Amino acid sequence: MPALVVPITGRREGTYVLLEACLPQRPPQNIGVFLMDANSGRAWIRLRGDYHDLADPEDAEVLEALPQDLENRIAESGAADCLESLEDSLSNVLRVSERQTVAVDAFSRVLDRLYGEHVEKLAVDPFRTHLPLYSLRAAAGSLGEEMESEAEDWVRAPEGIRLGPDLFVAHVVGRSMEPRIPDGSLNLFRLHPAGSRQGKILLIQRFGVLDDTARYTVKRYTSTKVPIGEEQWAHDRIRLEPLNPEFEAWDAGPDDFAVVAEWLRVIE
Repeated sequence: MPALVVPITGRREGTYVLLEACLPQRPPQNIGVFLMDANSGRAWIRLRGDYHDLADPEDAEVLEALPQDLENRIAESGAADCLESLEDSLSNVLRVSERQTVAVDAFSRVLDRLYGEHVEKLAVDPFRTHLPLYSLRAAAGSLGEEMESEAEDWVRAPEGIRLGPDLFVAHVVGRSMEPRIPDGSLNLFRLHPAGSRQGKILLIQRFGVLDDTARYTVKRYTSTKVPIGEEQWAHDRIRLEPLNPEFEAWDAGPDDFAVVAEWLRVIE
């Protein structure tokens, strides 16, 4: 059963509110975003890190403790109850906006976008804080539709990763690599992996009719080789395998595809 390459944006729906500081003798100001996935009950929160330019020391201390307080509430009662509690307990310091819905590809990415739009612009330092998001929509099934591949945005890099120009992120669509790579997830890749490909999960490319289009899929690579001379070997069979047993592996010749990148991990 092949997995289709489909537009990612809007595949899920999130609910968000803006957190607003309302301090005496100061104009209201947005200080953060609370984004929730009602289906999973998870929440993503991003708040300002410094309040000394908009609050006196006592209020700034209260606001700086807010992230940990919200994390504790979510852990105790869940995201939905935490949001309802915020809505029911407006204070002179903190208020929340009306709930709004937003189309989501990745919640962490949408959270950063909402924060940049409503709170303060986030600095993007390419390959230091952010990585390029490519529009290729890799298919975790058979090879997907032909489409152009170009960087369409910058995504905040996951923590603990040494960044460089060989790293990028892209969506994977389809169920054939589940549960390790969920359908619709945002994933980290490294271009042009060195060394043996055996057993690695790879982003595979087959060029289309036009020079600027290609077909992409994500599969585990295995191969067998036969000797063709002294210390020389040739591929006898290349196998591109799914991880989900509901899907079938398929064979490919060495000239049928190109290895674009190695899959490293799911970001979200």
